[in-house]
Amino acid sequence: MVSQPTDPTAVNEELHFHWFLPTYGDSRNLVAGGHGTFMSGDRPATLPYLRQIVAAAEYNGFESLLTPTGAWCEDALLTTALLAESSERIKFLVALRPGLMSPTLAAQMTTTFQWQTHGRLLLNVVTGGESREQRAYGDFLDKEGRYARADEFLEIVRGLWSSSEPLSFTGDHLAVVDAVLGRRPDTVPSIFFGGSSPAGIRVAARHADTYLTWGEPPADVSEKLDRVRVAAAANGRKPSFGIRLHVISRDTSEQAWAEAERLLRGIDPADVERVQASLRASESEGQRRMLELHGGRADSLEIAPNLWAGVGLVRGGAGTALVGSHEEVADRIAEYAQLGLSHFVLSGYPHLEEAFTFGEGVLPELERRGLWTPPHATGGSGQRGGAVPFAGSGIAGPAAASARPTPHTREPARVGG
Repeated sequence: MVSQPTDPTAVNEELHFHWFLPTYGDSRNLVAGGHGTFMSGDRPATLPYLRQIVAAAEYNGFESLLTPTGAWCEDALLTTALLAESSERIKFLVALRPGLMSPTLAAQMTTTFQWQTHGRLLLNVVTGGESREQRAYGDFLDKEGRYARADEFLEIVRGLWSSSEPLSFTGDHLAVVDAVLGRRPDTVPSIFFGGSSPAGIRVAARHADTYLTWGEPPADVSEKLDRVRVAAAANGRKPSFGIRLHVISRDTSEQAWAEAERLLRGIDPADVERVQASLRASESEGQRRMLELHGGRADSLEIAPNLWAGVGLVRGGAGTALVGSHEEVADRIAEYAQLGLSHFVLSGYPHLEEAFTFGEGVLPELERRGLWTPPHATGGSGQRGGAVPFAGSGIAGPAAASARPTPHTREPARVGG
């Protein structure tokens, strides 16, 4: 499993690292469900606990926190708005489903968020890949219709963000008359957008600032990015690219793979059967590609060097993890960066402790290779961030000092789903 270091000179773009905010709960084990299937962790997603993850991510140099959307987690905009006051620098990459609210209201709400947080909002626009979940929200469009509506939604929202003139628009799905914002964002929120189907790539080519893919073997990712590049060029655009992955990084490769095996042993076979049945019904092309990586089997999960598909046995959406020593994980990140990926949206179980493991192990290795620069200057005390997590009065946010659990204080019970 030991790989040769990748030549960093082939990486031409600055790398950005983002962490994940588990608003369905956290655990030391894989949390089953997601993307149309309910899930919960044995560390509930309370504000005090989420504040600790925010503080850990900010301290370790992550740029933003991806916050999911769906019936299986807490509301993304409300949760991040509540958390923004307890942080200083970190941004929030908030998932938003077009069609579940007025585009004018969405433009107004995101502008308010951007103004009140001094420019710390990014948007991950998610059309929704599960018709049964969309119908629960009163949305009865099919997949193609949802993408067409997302196209119209983003055209309206971008128009409202960029112009003080009243905007009128009539499309097949959305219409507004003389819409205008009382305040427009000084910094327009960047749009992250994923989608592996032709319809998804078509919308991404028109609107995405960053095209986001789930973690697949490098050759598959490269082929997909080439398709997006061609489609975007036809629209006169050149987006950046990002990848969504889990990570299991340790001092040695043996330790990392032992942790992957521990996570695998903790999976309840009933959860695998339940989640796989749900995910097979998904209309998402990206989800189909995730399922093909493991086929529901647990006997051949290393699908590329240091790329493990075990997470996808019980979790919808991003189902692969980088597994290896800090140096090996850095090698794989450099390999993906050579393909043109510059944004890495990562997570690990539990998200609190793993933010430190990656932040103290992999990020310094990438910094030594000249592939990453910390987003904030080191203070005179040698601290990496402006606030010290888990240090009483030094923690970011007034309520965070009472947050539970702090790292290594207890071993939560295994999550059954």
